Amino acid sequence: MLTTTHPPVTADDFETIYADARGDATQVPWADGRPHPALVTWLNAIAPSLVRCGARVAVVGCGLGDDAVELIRRGYDVTAFDCSPTAIEWAQRRFPAHGAAFSHADLFSLPTRWHHRFDLVVEINTVQALPPTRRGDTLHAIANLLSPRGMLLVICRARQDASSLDAGPQWPLTEDELLEAAAAAGLAVEGEPCTFRDSETPPVLRTRALFRRATRSL
Repeated sequence: MLTTTHPPVTADDFETIYADARGDATQVPWADGRPHPALVTWLNAIAPSLVRCGARVAVVGCGLGDDAVELIRRGYDVTAFDCSPTAIEWAQRRFPAHGAAFSHADLFSLPTRWHHRFDLVVEINTVQALPPTRRGDTLHAIANLLSPRGMLLVICRARQDASSLDAGPQWPLTEDELLEAAAAAGLAVEGEPCTFRDSETPPVLRTRALFRRATRSL
């Protein structure tokens, strides 16, 4: 069994990164000024048959807003949120025409009006950014956003060896770890997860998986 002590990660840690960047996106490790390529691939190839235009979409941990604006551009009704107020203000400055789509909110204390509201929830990199001990809570909180027939798209860093895990952050997941954590949160995988190496230099191993509620009832 893998046993590792992991440092806590809080909303304040993310706020500090954005605030200390002082408007320089190169100082935010995960910001690259474009929508995530794996999201774009999924939107082009798979989403049109699953998610209608105008569907309600939530973007978890939206950061500087590129993924959210890509979804808006494609005709979805987007609510994007982040635990960092600086990130939200920054996103609103970058995309003033879409400022109303961005909200400051903590995943673990979301407004009740968002519960069971969204046809699609997009989660990219949040699960991997929190310690493994928080995975269950994280996916459970995300699952609360889903409408009864809603879908959750997860894109995260992956690892193949279940016996090794860096001290973090980040904490990449094996496919089995992702599926087990999702199942514990009441989510069932749709189809086969896709694990691949991306186009970064050097390439990063990632998993993309789609989930629905395990039952159709609230």
